[in-house]
Formats: sequence, C-alpha cells, structure tokens
Amino acid sequence: MPCGDAVAVWDVALSDGVYRVEFAHGTTTGKRVVYVNGTEVMRKDWMFKLVGKESFSLGGADTKATVSIEAVGGFAYQYSLTVGGKSLQKFIDHRAKTTKTWVVRVDGTDCRVVLEKDTMDVWCNGQKVETRGEFVDDGTETHFTLAEHSCCIKATSGGKKKNGIDHNLLLDGLKVPASSQ
Repeated sequence: MPCGDAVAVWDVALSDGVYRVEFAHGTTTGKRVVYVNGTEVMRKDWMFKLVGKESFSLGGADTKATVSIEAVGGFAYQYSLTVGGKSLQKFIDHRAKTTKTWVVRVDGTDCRVVLEKDTMDVWCNGQKVETRGEFVDDGTETHFTLAEHSCCIKATSGGKKKNGIDHNLLLDGLKVPASSQ
C-alpha cells in the first residue's frame, strides 16, 4: 500500500483495465488522499471537516468516481465509493450486464479482452482494437487480431428470450472461457 493511512481499498473494472482505488484518511491530521493503481491522484491536507466527499477520474474515459466519508459514531467512519454516479455494487452489476470479459494467454502474455455489448467495441489490455463485424446465419461475428492470432466474438441467440444473446470468444477457432473481471 502506498500509504500507511489507507482505510479503504476497492477494485474497479472498466473497459480499459482494472483500477485499484485506495483512500487514505488521516483523522488526526485532516489529510485525504486518493491513489489509483499506486499513483496519487488527489490530496487535501488539513481538512477540518472529517466527513464529506472527494471526487476524481478513473480510466481513459475519465469516469467520475467519488469517495464518501460518513461518521458512524464517535471517531469511527464509513467509506463508500460511487462510480459513474452509481454505488460500486450497482456499477458492477450494470457492467456485468453491458460487458463481457475474457482473460486469454496469447504468446505467453495474459490479454484481458472486454466486449462492450451496447457498442460492440472490443478492448484488449486497455486499448480499443479495430474490429470487423459481419452477419452470419446464426447471429453476428466480430473479427479482430491479437498478436497475429485470429479472434472472433460470436454473438448468437441463447434460444430463449430470457437468456438473451450469448457472446463467445474464439482464439484461432478455440473457445475461450469468460472471466469474472
């Protein structure tokens, strides 16, 4: 941890990567510091009001995030994180519906591939990749390459309206299991 005063740590998965947010709160000094992936992004010293909110940006799209500090009695505090205007849990739930993520090993390197279902944008290790989409008999295919390897995300109907659309990543024709982040 970058700071001995860190009181809360959260991991936030965005399309361009997973970000570790750490919050340091010096209750005797009034210090408030936010670190993202170990880099200080916000600091306020000598804050006399120990409760409140601190906002900052996450990721390449500058997604707004806010740490809230609330007193819960005496000198005890509760810390919460909102991302994109939603509580962290609601943000995670929304991302689970609107994105699909795979972690695949390509030529000895782990690649985190993210599909944004609403735009069909594909990201690999934080970089948006160029894709080519096509309609096929059983759905759509989104083609791209990773380190000279052929990749395809196949979107097919799950057969039942309740199940929605299945998205599967194929690397050189082999199905890759989905990841939780």
